Amino acid sequence: MPELQRLDVHHAPALFRFERENRAYFARSVPDRGDEYFAEFTARHAKLLAEQATGGCHFHVLVDDEGAVLGRFNLVDVAEGSAELGYRVAEHAAGRGVAQDGVRRVCALARDEYGLHRLVASAALANPASLAVLRRTGFVPVGEVLLGGQPGLRHVRDLTPAG
Repeated sequence: MPELQRLDVHHAPALFRFERENRAYFARSVPDRGDEYFAEFTARHAKLLAEQATGGCHFHVLVDDEGAVLGRFNLVDVAEGSAELGYRVAEHAAGRGVAQDGVRRVCALARDEYGLHRLVASAALANPASLAVLRRTGFVPVGEVLLGGQPGLRHVRDLTPAG
């Protein structure tokens, strides 16, 4: 069974492979990270870990039994009990409930481990699978946004016991 793990230095090779192998797939629904992202991956990974150490964000990877990354589930801009959720799942894992499972798990961590009470997430209108994941995991649309110049919907999920 896939395991959701807090991002660590040892994830770097598998995470780099995940991003590289799925680059074209991700670029179909979100802006491409660009060549610089891959050229500077090691330094960027170290910066993410340093940022995570401050408590301003919480990065997670969903890994399979062999340690391969199936998805990323990140909580960024943590402040005043709230954070922004972002996620991406490998193409070969798409359509199998991996994103939905990962979002549910990170929501539970956000509430139980990080003390958050509200998450915000956005998805492009051109990405109906991501919109469906958000709705199936308790997020409610609250308004329109532009994501990389494309129309999208902003969602909110209340993590309090009634939420």
